[in-house]
Amino acid sequence: MGQANKAELVEHFQNHLKDIRAAKGLSQGELAGKAGITRQAISAIESHLYLPTTAVALRLAAALGGRVEDLFSLAEAQEVIEGKLIGHLPQRDAKISTVRVKVARVGARMVVRPVMELGEVLAYSVPADGYATDVQGQESGARVRVMLSRDRQAIEEEIFVAGCDPAIFLAGAHLRQGKDQTSIVGWTMGSMAALRALQQGEVHVAGLHLFDPTTGESNLPFLRRALKSSSYDVVTFATWEEGFLVRRGNPKSIRTIADVADPLVTLVNREEGAGARLMLDQRLHTAGIDVAHVHGYAHMVSSHFEVARAIANHQADVGIGIRSAAQLFGLDFVPLQVARYDLVVPKAYLKSHPTLAHLFDTIVSRAFRTEIDALGGYDTRETGTVHKLRQA
Repeated sequence: MGQANKAELVEHFQNHLKDIRAAKGLSQGELAGKAGITRQAISAIESHLYLPTTAVALRLAAALGGRVEDLFSLAEAQEVIEGKLIGHLPQRDAKISTVRVKVARVGARMVVRPVMELGEVLAYSVPADGYATDVQGQESGARVRVMLSRDRQAIEEEIFVAGCDPAIFLAGAHLRQGKDQTSIVGWTMGSMAALRALQQGEVHVAGLHLFDPTTGESNLPFLRRALKSSSYDVVTFATWEEGFLVRRGNPKSIRTIADVADPLVTLVNREEGAGARLMLDQRLHTAGIDVAHVHGYAHMVSSHFEVARAIANHQADVGIGIRSAAQLFGLDFVPLQVARYDLVVPKAYLKSHPTLAHLFDTIVSRAFRTEIDALGGYDTRETGTVHKLRQA
């Protein structure tokens, strides 16, 4: 039999018969009687076991007072890609067969990450790029198959950014208002974790704020040790204030690092490798304070907002964070230092990625800088400045 004469597969069609029948208030038997076919045929069609002939489809449409194309239509072909799985997966659950994922091309490979890792709010507001199947038991680094749910071109233009500045999502909104519909997906993690993700080819850009008290420089001393080549650009996103986040009125009178070691004060800490954690450890060491004397030192969260939330919920008295997080949660802020938040990007990605360069055009725009300044605690006078990783 020729290819053109082969029967169409049921899965090539979308079947809305059951929904429309139910909306009309008809049972399967009542519809069968009106259409002049058997109830068993109705059941088989609704169960996707049987594809009706043209005559049957016309009878069903007439009985329901609609059109054949309302009942049956061609299913859109779903593209399936394979990529490297990054991140944590749900625990084994017989009811979970697919996982919502974000997908991006990073360099020469596709990277797949579960949407749930965006956090409790964004996981329910950011649409998936596709659905990973048969992933239970798979570990980070495994190859997984994904049924795409978005246009392939849109996915190719997506930008993955690792770091801890929540303002990167605003950059994404401004980017979409400008040159194209590129999405920025911000994976929240500490500075050193973001740099590792970049080096491992899991993201396009890493954001970091690591202050070196010896040189008084932000980021560059660390980057020069970690990155052995000069094939990266380092671009300032903004300068921000870092300090103590405390409850309104500062009831524990926390002003200096020595106050953090008070037995009546509880700290909420950041994970190892975060810029805030590095700053805390540096100041405790300089003051000669053993971390064992800091109540709550082992209580760690993974973002500036989680630090602020813990304090606002009276789970802690103090934490290291940025001024904008304190303002968002109605906390007081005790400034300790000004540091630069830089974006690190491989030069090769700027050439190969279709829209990555547009991100850096966006952050220097007047509209974006005005909005970031209005958040409080940010200074955009150096935004867009490119720093040399290697001295000439």
